Amino acid sequence: MEKAAIKLGELNSFSKLVPTIDLFIQLHVTKEAVVSSRIEGTQTQMDEALMDEDEIAPERKDDWIEVNNYIKSLNTAIERLEKLPISSRLLRETHQILLDSVRGEHRLPGEFRSSQNWIDGNSLSDAIFIPPHQDYVGELMSDLENFIHNEDIDVPELVKIAIAHYQFETIHPFLDGNGRIGRLLITLFLVDKKILTKPLLYLSAYFEKNKGLYYDNLTFVRTKNDMKQWLKYFLVGIAETAEKASQTLSNVLELKERLENKINNDFGRKSQNAIILLQYLLKKPIINVNQAKDVTGLTYNTANSLISDFIDADFLKEVTGYSRNRVFIFDEYLKLFYK
Repeated sequence: MEKAAIKLGELNSFSKLVPTIDLFIQLHVTKEAVVSSRIEGTQTQMDEALMDEDEIAPERKDDWIEVNNYIKSLNTAIERLEKLPISSRLLRETHQILLDSVRGEHRLPGEFRSSQNWIDGNSLSDAIFIPPHQDYVGELMSDLENFIHNEDIDVPELVKIAIAHYQFETIHPFLDGNGRIGRLLITLFLVDKKILTKPLLYLSAYFEKNKGLYYDNLTFVRTKNDMKQWLKYFLVGIAETAEKASQTLSNVLELKERLENKINNDFGRKSQNAIILLQYLLKKPIINVNQAKDVTGLTYNTANSLISDFIDADFLKEVTGYSRNRVFIFDEYLKLFYK
């Protein structure tokens, strides 16, 4: 627990020193959305998630919408935290955004379940785990909410959110989207308790790395009363993930400085517009010529020439293989989020 707390403190301190932290958060949130949705079976990759909807192949559009709903739900939940505490109301609002216009839209978006659900298996008779009956969900979620905000119990905050995540997944209050909301709950808690000033920590990649271990540790609490093993697993995840986020943030800053120096040294009269384009790419590392034209205020031909300069400098690479309607990716930057 001490190591986890130290690593979180380092990440939080680091984030306060970075002037472009919101750019980093946007990409971090996109990665979280992709990984968290992948756990649920969605196939969208990070570069696809950053494209505009009209650039997505029709057969991939449903997955793209699911990932972008997650991004929207996460960002909205963080904003709502300023006026609304972590609560059933906040989680239901977030859930409604998550399932808007996707495959789970008929599974009571924004509402706790009114029927029995189960985890794995074809029916209740062969399910691996059966959550509590639907009649108890409201009462159990109220109890969980009270636990999260109870200041009279002497439980460290990181232990409290570990228990709260376990309890949420055990209640399984929604018909769909419980995993994604349960993982989001961790980030919301860390921000709400001022452990992190910015939403920089997401455990989905850690949980996905060995999904069997994640599910086993949850199950052993239920079947063997082994909360200790779950807490150790969770805290190791906090420490590892915080350290990795700090390293990614450091790598982003190094890349930004190196490319800015290269632009200032090599781009001559184009330097000012090149810096503007680079700043845009740090926010949205997928671009076409029309977007480059709009962001820089250049003519189409001049923007196209600047894109060509970025390709020659290995800043961008073309990903469609087309001669028209080309799309370019800031590949070196995106790869930092895959490490």
